[in-house]
Amino acid sequence: MKIKYDTLVQELKFRILLEVAQDYWDGTLDEKKNKIPKMISPGPKSKMRCCIYKEREIARERVELALGGDKSNPNLLEVIEAACDSCPFSGIEVTDLCRGCLAHRCAQSCHRNAISFGPDLRAHIDKSLCVNCGLCAKACPFQAITNRRRPCEQACKINAIHPREDGISEIDEEKCTRCGQCSAACPFGAIVDKSFITNCIDILKGSEEGKAYRTYLIAAPSISSQFDWAKLTQIITGCKEIGFTNVIEAAVGADLVAMNEAAELAEKGFATSSCCPAFVRYVKQAYPTLASKVSNNLSPMAAIGKYIKSTDPTAKCVFVGPCIAKKMEIQDPDVAPYIDCVITFEELAVLFEARHVDLASLPESPLDNASYFGRIFARAGGLSEAVKEALTELGSDFEVKPVAVNGLDQCRMALNQAKIGKLQGNFIEGMACPGGCIGGPSCLLHEMRDAAQVDKYGKESKEQTIRGAIDAIMADPRIATKHEEE
Repeated sequence: MKIKYDTLVQELKFRILLEVAQDYWDGTLDEKKNKIPKMISPGPKSKMRCCIYKEREIARERVELALGGDKSNPNLLEVIEAACDSCPFSGIEVTDLCRGCLAHRCAQSCHRNAISFGPDLRAHIDKSLCVNCGLCAKACPFQAITNRRRPCEQACKINAIHPREDGISEIDEEKCTRCGQCSAACPFGAIVDKSFITNCIDILKGSEEGKAYRTYLIAAPSISSQFDWAKLTQIITGCKEIGFTNVIEAAVGADLVAMNEAAELAEKGFATSSCCPAFVRYVKQAYPTLASKVSNNLSPMAAIGKYIKSTDPTAKCVFVGPCIAKKMEIQDPDVAPYIDCVITFEELAVLFEARHVDLASLPESPLDNASYFGRIFARAGGLSEAVKEALTELGSDFEVKPVAVNGLDQCRMALNQAKIGKLQGNFIEGMACPGGCIGGPSCLLHEMRDAAQVDKYGKESKEQTIRGAIDAIMADPRIATKHEEE
């Protein structure tokens, strides 16, 4: 596999998932499960702990998460306590660089009056008043004030994670949206999403064994920015090599959603998007008065899954994308009938490696279901553009005034404005991850992907209109029709 991961943490996660996937596929997992932690223990260059025994215990917990984790814990994210022990959590601190200046910009910027000055003229922060907003750190001309919050806390824009008294990070179930940004930020890999890769393997093995169903991989449009060492058309062939009957773009579901979203918006006059499950959960948890404004449409994943299963009753649908929250979405009763399993791009890479698939050497297979507008859902602002286009194609004179926000901090500001009736727009496109889906926590690389890659992929579509893409998928011979089944 030619992945050059950003960190050794990602590489370790890949290696554990790979061992689990290979052994599960071969039917040898039960006899080898206890040996995996020893096999995965990091070498001299990647040693991260005080002793090999602690690292093996952490690896053992990673194996359990690779097998679905704690079933009694409703969250898709779990904290490996043994791995969470080395991050400072003192919050905003004044360092020795403080010069005791006369300007006192730090104190003037603090809305909580948490900063005072002692006989030494240096700034002091009252921790009982400080909310770790960081405004004082930004105001200090000497950069003498630093934010020593944990990376996971800084990544979580809604304060859903905090240290317990013993220092272990804890996730607030009432606030967490399952966006997964904390897991991507943790430098020790102590926050990990539960994997359902074995469920996917069960589906693929059943297909191999000749069971009476077809397997459809529904690929998120952000797949265009993954697997840099192979062409997208080779990735599609690779998916078929590991057992999928067909690969369908989730972007076709995005085309369906754009049409429905536009019609609903024109009828309601104001709405928020329903495509990002983490954003939808955030609205319902933190802004219950706006919950009725969330679009009633299914997400693109569920919309195309529903269509596939309506035309092919034998279908098994697996979604692949950069999103952890999608694993939560399929637990929704309105979605569960249409999607059988969700895996991430990280896990798809594992499946390729487990079956010894060399993507770069494969022939090409086309993936040309969706329109430009469906494909650009992968980046921030794409949904808004698609809704505008859909209104035009529907012949509607409704004027959409979108407010496209990404990252839960931006989402919070837009929702606060909507709550008090001061939002300068009538449609909130909300995405929990920075940059949209291309900034998802389970991308192969966690660095921000270039939105231009998504636009380039969109422009390669042979369908120029949303309606054209919808008509094309309804005539697609790769999806069995009810007539054929009869």
